[in-house]
Amino acid sequence: MGCFWLSEYYRPLPEIDSWIRRRVRMCYWVQWRRERTRIGNLLKMGVSKDQAVLTGRSSRGPWHLARTEATQLAMTNGWLAQQGLVSVKDLWISFTYPR
Repeated sequence: MGCFWLSEYYRPLPEIDSWIRRRVRMCYWVQWRRERTRIGNLLKMGVSKDQAVLTGRSSRGPWHLARTEATQLAMTNGWLAQQGLVSVKDLWISFTYPR
């Protein structure tokens, strides 16, 4: 604890938090290798059929597709929290302002 301490600077935390969520969405997208798997998982998560097919068949890279409307509708922040993703912003708030 001598050299490292919790930062008192809040401003970059929401941006870091959103970057981490996008990176996790990208990792899920890469994990779903086949088009059929991607489209099926998007449909299971409540995305419309047209959006799921367009996104699942896209030739864009996984980093770009992690920010599309379909992946953000499917993998919401609540869903990511259920999967075990911890919010850096929420941790910072709980440490800085204990109840």
